[in-house]
Amino acid sequence: MGKAYETVIGLEVHVELATKTKIFCGCSTQFGGEPNTHTCPVCTGMPGSLPVLNKAVVEKAISVGLATNCDITRNCKFDRKNYFYPDNPQNYQISQLYYPICRNGKVEIEVDGKKKYVRIHEIHMEEDAGKLVHDPYTDSSLVDFNRSGVPLIEIVSEPDMRSAEEVIAYLEKLRLIIQYLGASDCKLNEGSMRADVNLSVREVGSEEFGTRTETKNLNSFKAIARAIENERERQIDIIESGGKVIQETRRWDDSKEYSYAMRSKEDAQDYRYFPDPDLVPINISDEWLEEIRNRQPEFRDEKRARYKEEYQLPEYDIDIITNTKKMADIFEEMISLGVQPKKASNWLMVETMRLMKEHQMDADEISFSAKNLATLIRMTDEKKINGSVAKEVFEKIFTDDIEPEAYVNEHGLATVNDEGALKQACDEAIANNPKAVDDYKNGKEKALGALVGQVMKAMKGKADPASVNKMLRELL
Repeated sequence: MGKAYETVIGLEVHVELATKTKIFCGCSTQFGGEPNTHTCPVCTGMPGSLPVLNKAVVEKAISVGLATNCDITRNCKFDRKNYFYPDNPQNYQISQLYYPICRNGKVEIEVDGKKKYVRIHEIHMEEDAGKLVHDPYTDSSLVDFNRSGVPLIEIVSEPDMRSAEEVIAYLEKLRLIIQYLGASDCKLNEGSMRADVNLSVREVGSEEFGTRTETKNLNSFKAIARAIENERERQIDIIESGGKVIQETRRWDDSKEYSYAMRSKEDAQDYRYFPDPDLVPINISDEWLEEIRNRQPEFRDEKRARYKEEYQLPEYDIDIITNTKKMADIFEEMISLGVQPKKASNWLMVETMRLMKEHQMDADEISFSAKNLATLIRMTDEKKINGSVAKEVFEKIFTDDIEPEAYVNEHGLATVNDEGALKQACDEAIANNPKAVDDYKNGKEKALGALVGQVMKAMKGKADPASVNKMLRELL
């Protein structure tokens, strides 16, 4: 029997905060933009320039700390982390080592019906570095400082996770909390959420940790799961063949599903941390903390309980609607506009989900307004349009957010409520389909459907099916 191994995983998650300006200057934090256009003397590290702290960064960091059950460090300060790298403009990064803003938190995750806590060691604020762009033609590297000075928080977990599933559950929980707070959009593909995985293996039952490695360059949940499986296997192979795992930083190449060593891991003392002399310590008063606490939104778990209690929706609907802040916002706005909860939920669960799948979109990318969908539902309820027209119009709302009343009038899609025209179409359908009429009279309910279809065709789909049904029954 081979030995059984346990994987021990801790994460360092960097989240880019959604502030309009950078952490120590007034430059824009917008993603994209021509290289070096969102820059100034502060974020390009020019001698003599001085940093000024952005208050919104501190507030967003505190709000994430409160939401992850952390203790807030009431007197915290910034430190300089010294290292030399071309995309690091001052030759140091302003971060927090000695007094990080949040400590000792925890979030609850659930995997296969089992709940557990992942502890958070600390959350600290820091600035992002620039970006190196390698030019193969001139065989040189260029630096873009647009990202330099963009505010980050780094969320450092304890080594409490034991599988890729637990890691993904933890990341999804963090992402939801942070998105609900509006602290970041957490788009892994744009780098506004990045995770480094610290992983070691040990024999089951052993108390001691094995030697860990840190894997970087992970920009999707799938890549993270693959990298974890790969690194676990790699370390077990080394141990089984009598070798020793080296503590190092590794880089994951997702296209090749392979990782390679970047550098042996430095320790904190290599960075010669010291308090930043240009920035004053931050004092977080009771009043300020209370003000931030009072602004905290309703999170997913609270929404789930409330939707069940207030709206009696099925668990499945609740799970999907609350799984993104965007969907929950649209749902709640529709209700505030007078749509019945179950109707609002049905439109999101069926038609919206179908179109999202067709357009290969995430909920965050939805661009239609709740108001236009609410109007469409009202028009259907008032029988101004029928169900199939409503679906057709919704497709236009989904892609172009059109105003449904104007669109229906412009394209002549309104339900025809002309009794005379309807009766004429019903009479014709009865006259032209004697077999269906006989079948219906002989007790075959299905035969009525064929007649309804004929009338709808004659009315170019603009009749109300229920009225057609009723009139045919009366005429027969």
